[in-house]
Amino acid sequence: MRSPHARSGAVTAALVCTLATIAGAQPRPLTLDDIYDPSRRINFAGTPLPALTWIDASRYVLARAGGDGPEWQVVDAESGSATTLFAAGRLDAALVTAGAAADAARAAARARSLTFDRTGSALVLLVAGDVYVYSIAPNRAVRLTTTSAAEEVPSFSPDGARVAYVRQGNLYVAEIASRRETALTTDGTERILNGRLDWVYEEEIFGRGQPRAYWWSPDSTRLAYLRLDDTLVPSFTVVDHIPYEQGVERWYYPKVGDPNPIVTLGVAPAIGGRTQWVDVGRYPAPERLIAAVSWTADSRDVVYQAQNRAQTWLDVNTADAASGATRTLFRETSRAWVSDTADPVWLGDGSFLWLSERSGYRHLYLYGSDGRLRRQLTDGPWEVRSLYGVDEAGGWVYFAGTERSATGGDIYRVRLGGAGSGGSVAADRPERLSATPGLHAAEFSPGFRYFADSWSDIRTPPQLRLFRNDGSELRAIEANRVDVLDQFILPPPEFLQVETRDGFTMEAMLIKPPDFDAGRRYPVYTYVYGGPHAQRVRNAWSGETLFLQLLAQQGVVVWVCDNRTASGKGADATWPVYRNFGELELRDLEDGLAWLRAQPYIDAQRIGIHGWSYGGYLTAYALTHSRSFVMGIAGGTVSDWRNYDSVYTERYMGPLAENEEGYKKSSPRFAAASLHGSLLLIHGLMDDNVHVDNTIQMAYELQKAQKPFELMLYPKSRHGVTDPALVRHMRGLMFDFVMRHLKPERAGSAAGAAGTP
Repeated sequence: MRSPHARSGAVTAALVCTLATIAGAQPRPLTLDDIYDPSRRINFAGTPLPALTWIDASRYVLARAGGDGPEWQVVDAESGSATTLFAAGRLDAALVTAGAAADAARAAARARSLTFDRTGSALVLLVAGDVYVYSIAPNRAVRLTTTSAAEEVPSFSPDGARVAYVRQGNLYVAEIASRRETALTTDGTERILNGRLDWVYEEEIFGRGQPRAYWWSPDSTRLAYLRLDDTLVPSFTVVDHIPYEQGVERWYYPKVGDPNPIVTLGVAPAIGGRTQWVDVGRYPAPERLIAAVSWTADSRDVVYQAQNRAQTWLDVNTADAASGATRTLFRETSRAWVSDTADPVWLGDGSFLWLSERSGYRHLYLYGSDGRLRRQLTDGPWEVRSLYGVDEAGGWVYFAGTERSATGGDIYRVRLGGAGSGGSVAADRPERLSATPGLHAAEFSPGFRYFADSWSDIRTPPQLRLFRNDGSELRAIEANRVDVLDQFILPPPEFLQVETRDGFTMEAMLIKPPDFDAGRRYPVYTYVYGGPHAQRVRNAWSGETLFLQLLAQQGVVVWVCDNRTASGKGADATWPVYRNFGELELRDLEDGLAWLRAQPYIDAQRIGIHGWSYGGYLTAYALTHSRSFVMGIAGGTVSDWRNYDSVYTERYMGPLAENEEGYKKSSPRFAAASLHGSLLLIHGLMDDNVHVDNTIQMAYELQKAQKPFELMLYPKSRHGVTDPALVRHMRGLMFDFVMRHLKPERAGSAAGAAGTP
């Protein structure tokens, strides 16, 4: 193995400034209470970035802090001049006048982000489960619903005249002027959802936090929507044990091999009437997944992406909105799975832009309206992460990508022109618009004249700045300078690269104790996730880094190394894990440790590991398949892949009937008798994602094998522990476990690091 290439000397040097004194005051060490105590924790991240909404080509709306809640302003992008649109007090007074309860109105009016119509002249809000529309200029709110059942996922029609929403599994549209409500569906139940995603579709296909499953046509006349039938999907019970009368939830959750929801796609007139069902009969119902839905620009066709259950291919289809007749434009395939899809972006001549991982890296392609490839727009051993859109008049396509570094992300543009045939024309080199290393994300104005860029790096909390489309900066919208960071000893992370035994370059991050002495030997704390496309080595702000720096202060070397599956270096890096979780990930991690052990300052007998979710799985797998670790903390652990949901797991592991031995071999539950090292299991008792039965089953197998371990369960907590008091308890538990088992020489100061209980 070759020596790693240090490629962040500038970052490391810059981070040393955190050790400098401020106004003569000596920086002090972190404590757990500084980071996690609910009453005393310090705000290291600074001001949350304001939610910014573009309302036309040159103006945006955002909220500024006011005396009684946020004040919403309209800002001219070029000049920076701002005018007040409305204040929170004005909004909640209008909501109360329209019938909302005072407390609920106050809470809704002070939300950090609000849903505007396309022109920025009105808002749609959910207040205590009912839908309200607030018209800003006349300062008037109207209440569109007064039902006892809660409405969900409201949105304006593109023309702003109507609002759609879901109630008890049915899709509705209300006309704002008349307040007349029309039911577009009537068969909704607990198990049949129209226009709203069920658990597995939200978590694994469309994305967590995006439950809406209907799409307005651009001309506002129709809505395409998914109908999800969970009738055959088994349920899983989640229990809240804290009330005297237990709270019981039932989630329709398909595990590996279980029936998936039956999905169909309909198109309904916005004014009500018969749904036209899209012809999806070519895809057998039990095997069918619909991965994305959108519209063509002319509102004539619905565009939908269909997959088989194993996700080994994906069809891009158009369906006539009037008849439901389907035409397949093309099929995506790969040597493993097809995932990470996005909606096509349509051009004026009917051609469209498409993102594909077919080369092993996610890149941009230009297709004709006939579904034939015209040209590949980007190429190379890096990824396009997001497609922002296309400025046809200017001839540019704007996107986010990793050409500069896989550990960060930048904003780019590439020329649209030069169309060839069959992809024979070489891709142009993209132009990078973001200058500062780190992680950038853009929000472009209509017409792509300006963009707002949210940026952070490993030492800088997020900032928001405004740029022209050529990358020239106009101003800071929120500079978010956090002076308190300079008051603490924050050991600087160093970015490295390490090669595996077969030559793959892994990204790694090393944090040494602030008083590092190369003549001493230090224990190692390894932080890991390891799952497909989920990096932990990122040049971006993360609160987790503070905990890692706290451990480094105690005399522990912190090591974070992304195995190839988690590297963010294209689908090509993830495909080798197909149908065999655990083995390759652990081999890569041990290759990273081999380099680390070769350093004279590392104590190879005191190496620990910690991770959550897939990282919890990999921690449990490592402690049952390796002797490299003396301790591990496994949180939210998948202990048996047959316990996890069908869509995620079968994508990577294949159908159970075809890979039963692979499922067993990949699951640490069945290797409990081989546990080596001290293990702490942590789980939220109300986890609806990775169910707590994973940890209970692992504990059972360890008990039967006479293996000692420690266990902590957190009531009222789901896949992440979020209650501040419980977070403080959990981090204290983790800290103490690390100190006990890694035994750094400075462990005597651990009480000070813990802070006052």
